[in-house]
Amino acid sequence: MSLDDDQACAPGAPHRERVLNRRDWLMRAGGGFGALALTDLLALDAAAGSSTTAIAQPWRTPGTAKSVIFLFMEGGPSQIDTFDPKPELLKRAGQPIPPTVKRVITPMGEFYSPILPSRRRFAQHGQCGTWVSDWLPHIAKRVDDIAVIRSCFTNGINHVGGVCQMNTGSPLAGRPCLGSWVHYGLGTENQNLPGYVVMLDNPRATVAGGPRNWGAGFMPALHQGTRIQGGPEPIANLAPPRGIDRDRQRAKLDLLADLNQRHLESLPGESELDARIKSYELAFRMQAEAPEAVDLANESPATQRLYGLDQPATETTGRLCLLARRLVERGVRFVQVYCGAGSRWDAHTDIEGNHTKTCLAMDQPVAGLLADLKARGLLESTLVVWGGEFGRTPMSEKGNGRDHNPYGFTMWMAGGGAKPGIVVGRTDDFGLHAVENRLHVHDIHATILHLMGVDHAKLIYRHQGRPERPTQNEGQVCRDILA
Repeated sequence: MSLDDDQACAPGAPHRERVLNRRDWLMRAGGGFGALALTDLLALDAAAGSSTTAIAQPWRTPGTAKSVIFLFMEGGPSQIDTFDPKPELLKRAGQPIPPTVKRVITPMGEFYSPILPSRRRFAQHGQCGTWVSDWLPHIAKRVDDIAVIRSCFTNGINHVGGVCQMNTGSPLAGRPCLGSWVHYGLGTENQNLPGYVVMLDNPRATVAGGPRNWGAGFMPALHQGTRIQGGPEPIANLAPPRGIDRDRQRAKLDLLADLNQRHLESLPGESELDARIKSYELAFRMQAEAPEAVDLANESPATQRLYGLDQPATETTGRLCLLARRLVERGVRFVQVYCGAGSRWDAHTDIEGNHTKTCLAMDQPVAGLLADLKARGLLESTLVVWGGEFGRTPMSEKGNGRDHNPYGFTMWMAGGGAKPGIVVGRTDDFGLHAVENRLHVHDIHATILHLMGVDHAKLIYRHQGRPERPTQNEGQVCRDILA
């Protein structure tokens, strides 16, 4: 009996002449018990880029981070009021940008409004002496753990395109997001929890561009992000209905899986249906582990205070940051927390009032997350990324606001192999353009993937015959950020 994969059993052939492929042999041998192992291996294949030994894949490198927590400040925080002080703005308050500075195009057109100086007080903090504004007193205490990147730039000047590009690498919809690429390349460390989780600090808000920002694009849908809410029931409909025990639920799922699998066989390549089938199984497994993972009652009062759960202004974001720590602690690969969901950082008017609220809601929870990760020994293996889709202009809009600025803005990274206590790159004297060590979104993604142990140029997904890469054949790893 041959086990050649390339041969098939001829219909109607005598039994002695039938040729079995490996899958048939596993199904028949030992009463089919061999197929159980095969099924498990295939499931792992699907979750880890079609490899049962991910480290052997050509895209794998010796990474320093096992997980990512991406803190997304949706709406665009002002770099010149937070991490990038510009004394020149105070000297030239009310004046136009000098003609020697390249003009920019904003959503309002070519912008000639007068310079709006920052009203923030900046000071140097930590042993590294990084400058941080008085809007962020808690994060300022953690700067010795942070690599501040002042020279980011992007292509999208509007929220929909900007948020989409910061997530997927393209301002146009249709590509997999960064979390999907990580899940495709690395899989998950915990089969009982989603590998990629997304949380919004306002579950009723809509992120600019919608769910495509955590979608899998042209990849199988199983790589898309899973939404988890804050509040008393973070995962809706997870608990089984009253009166339904585990055995009964298992039997119902088995029947449903059989019916769905038959339907799927008539629709090859239907990744949405395949993902739905797998989601039922994941939800069943999550019933055993997820309730404990999202139960914050087991956290000590001191830990809850660290994240600001005892204060109304910080409770919501603090809860999500604490959930993020609990999830990566349990093997979730990629967690994204939208702070200011619904573009709440968008300060076209009254930037003082807008950013005072958004910074207050985020500052202590984010600093608490860094402190907690470090105290638990998790910061070394968890990469924390902070930033929005773009920054804001040094020129005023409507007298007391700032417009979108994709030409030069600030992000930061901490832990996971990022060099602590440094500042990378520089904007011009007005904070308008990145001028030194400029990092495009593709460079940022390439650096995150590198820290995760993934070569962005070698991680390939073939779509319609084309080799697709997470950085669209662009992007360079920023070596200055690496520890």
